[in-house]
This record gives sequence, structure tokens and C-alpha cells, in this order.
Amino acid sequence: MDTKSLRQEAVFKAGPHVIYEMLLDSDKHSQFTGAKAEISREVGGSVSAYDGIIQAVNEELHHNARIVQTWRSSDWPEGHFSTVTFEIFPTDEGCGLILTQTGIPADKYEMIAEGWQEQYWDKMRKMIEE
Repeated sequence: MDTKSLRQEAVFKAGPHVIYEMLLDSDKHSQFTGAKAEISREVGGSVSAYDGIIQAVNEELHHNARIVQTWRSSDWPEGHFSTVTFEIFPTDEGCGLILTQTGIPADKYEMIAEGWQEQYWDKMRKMIEE
């Protein structure tokens, strides 16, 4: 299977702790996405987001700084996972986030790239501003 890699940067008017919690707290994640999320806060723990469409496992958790997960969407080939890394860092305005995702099925790349922007960064910014 052909795969692609993705790198995106986002800036938020909130500190690293706020962004880390939005990504790892089940209630906060559900609040900004509008869909059910069940997120373990343990390395090796499972993650389910967007009503089970996204499945992941926490591989690394570095408080307020870095999250690494093996990640897949329910419409991907059975057993195929990508690796998602969130790097969170303070800036003068709040914080920045660099997302890298490797192993995306090539035919899903555009949908995934748009999804991070529309279903994560835009919705997170909206929740922060409210």
C-alpha cells in the first residue's frame, strides 16, 4: 500500500497545558469536536474519538509537550495504523503545535489533511475563543 506523510503547524491563543488537555481529556475532546471521545491518559492506553471513527493507542505522553499515538480511521485497511505526533510548545501569543503523521494511506491523504484543519485546529480555536 502506498502511504504518505503529513506535517501541519497550528497556533493557538492558549498555553500548552490547555492544548494538551484538549487532546487528551475525553470530556474536553468531546466538547470541541461535538462527538464522543474516550481517551486514556496512560502510555499503552486506547483512544477512541469521533464516535469510534478514530482509534489510537498512546505510545508516548510528555506532559504539556508531546503526544505520540499509533492512529487509524475506521475506513482504513484492516490492521493499518499511522503514527501521529503532536509537538506542543509555548509562544509569545500562547502556543504552537506541530503535527506529523506518517503512514497515511495515499488515497486518504487529502481527507486526513483537511480533517486535521477543519475537525481539530479550527474547532479547537473556536472553543478557546468562546
